[in-house]
Amino acid sequence: MTKAFSMSLPDSRPSFDDQTSFDNANRGFIAALEPCIIKNKDGKDVWNDEDYAFLSESCPSSANPSLWRQGQLTSKQGLFEVTAGIYQIRGFDISNMTLAEGKTGVVVLDCLQSVECAAKALEFYRLHRGERPVMGLVYSHCHYDHFSGALGILPNYSSDAESVPIIAPAGFLEEVLKEKVVVGPAMLNRAVYMFGESLPKGPTGHIGCGLGIASSSGTRSLIPPNDIITTTGQSRTIDDVQLVFQMVPDTEAPSEFNVFFPAHRALCIAECATNTMHNIATLRGAAVRDAKKWSKHLDETIDLYGKESDVLFSSHHWPTWGRKQLIKFISDQRDLYGYMHDQTVRMMNTGLTGVEIAETLRLPPALQREWHTREYYGALNQNIKGIYQRYMTWFDGNAANLWKHVPVEEGKRYVACMGGVDAVMKKAQESARQQLAQVYETLAFGSENAVWRNYYLTTAHTLRSADDPGMMSRGAASGPLAISPYSSVEDWLDALSLRIDGPEASNLHNEIVVSLTMLDDQVTWILRLRHGTLTYRSRASNERRDGSFVDLEVTLSKADLYKVISTGTVNAIEGNQAGDLVVLKTLLSVCGF
Repeated sequence: MTKAFSMSLPDSRPSFDDQTSFDNANRGFIAALEPCIIKNKDGKDVWNDEDYAFLSESCPSSANPSLWRQGQLTSKQGLFEVTAGIYQIRGFDISNMTLAEGKTGVVVLDCLQSVECAAKALEFYRLHRGERPVMGLVYSHCHYDHFSGALGILPNYSSDAESVPIIAPAGFLEEVLKEKVVVGPAMLNRAVYMFGESLPKGPTGHIGCGLGIASSSGTRSLIPPNDIITTTGQSRTIDDVQLVFQMVPDTEAPSEFNVFFPAHRALCIAECATNTMHNIATLRGAAVRDAKKWSKHLDETIDLYGKESDVLFSSHHWPTWGRKQLIKFISDQRDLYGYMHDQTVRMMNTGLTGVEIAETLRLPPALQREWHTREYYGALNQNIKGIYQRYMTWFDGNAANLWKHVPVEEGKRYVACMGGVDAVMKKAQESARQQLAQVYETLAFGSENAVWRNYYLTTAHTLRSADDPGMMSRGAASGPLAISPYSSVEDWLDALSLRIDGPEASNLHNEIVVSLTMLDDQVTWILRLRHGTLTYRSRASNERRDGSFVDLEVTLSKADLYKVISTGTVNAIEGNQAGDLVVLKTLLSVCGF
């Protein structure tokens, strides 16, 4: 018998009568934190879920009903049982903390974004499940909201470093540092807009981030992993808890794995399949993700663990129970990323640009009708443009766009074409900024996507107040260098090289050559500043030199070098040099210190 296919197009929206998401979000509930407010040591709020109590009301005209529904779901907080022996803390940050109970203690999978929230989550778990020690810590991937609360879980890290396994996927630390150091300030600037951090909480302001209700603002930390997973199928057993890993790099993060718990028949799918369409190209900035690999990895997930699992959960949102239901969930997500990739490429090869494809391509009706594929965090329009960019770069094929004017210069020319400044001012009303702000606000109120809503509303605020809430406007690109003491010397020098003011350094009359010999490992680093570029290489201290002239030689510890590079001062190494420290001060001066 052959299947009959209908070409009719039914209503391509999910039904608000479908309460499955609410049932799943409430299932396994044990207790809520009352009130759900978390403070830092100075008594300042770093998390306040109570600010979103207004979401219990009916959706107003200032919000998209679908996004309002998502806010209701993501604002649910407390301790939940996923299955016997596995628990989650949800609603204490933008992400979830998962705890798998072992013979004597607990294994923590992902530890939120801030130390204060992680500590409170662990304390709340212990209040209801007993004083179980942390026997292991697992980072599912290299984004801050899954690892930077680590010191809240292991406050005595220095003494626990050898005894507690800290597990992460291959490339984890490299990717963390790449994102933090290479483009950290620029990303922070965008993130203020994307996550709506400056917006008031309320029906006309912030109602969530789609992926979670909000991001916490507490202390961030980084504890390096001491156990790296490199291959799908590798496993670890911690305190009688067995974890089996599936490597899924270049999906939602460049370094990521899923975790299967065989004894619990439970699968943590990290952030590869959540209750929203995710980002292929994110507004905060990041390398464009590989939608095709994403789809293929999800297909592999079904093959490896679909029939072996009874519950699926992720690092955000709520779980899905039932083998049939979770396989459908992963399959829908697989098809979501595969469809947007393949159809974008197909239309690209017909000659359409990314913008043209984004305005044309729609998801199949069956995917549009699923709540978990709606555009709360990622957006089809921007994802299509991201896929186009990944293959075809920024250039749209129009010669007129090869060498465009910057907006200011372009604006001057438009003004000239319109008859000059006086004519333009006569045509424009004094309230033009206010009117544009109103346009953005109207777009925000109708948006189903939380990130677009936040960006529109923050921009409207900027237009009305002339106050840019972005980090760059507060000088985030200058001052102390944001590096980790746990990183390598090469990572620190990489970070330093990205701070060189090329034009200023190019004006120096001579090149600068500095030799740094590390007491910790007897490795010497040769730093060379020439033509506005800082290059560096290492050699063992007993290797012959290449005959290059060295302006300054310094023997120091790694700890002292960290002080120099993180602060831009040389006090820590005075007296340990051959040559004038003015040389190093000059190098640091062209790094923005």
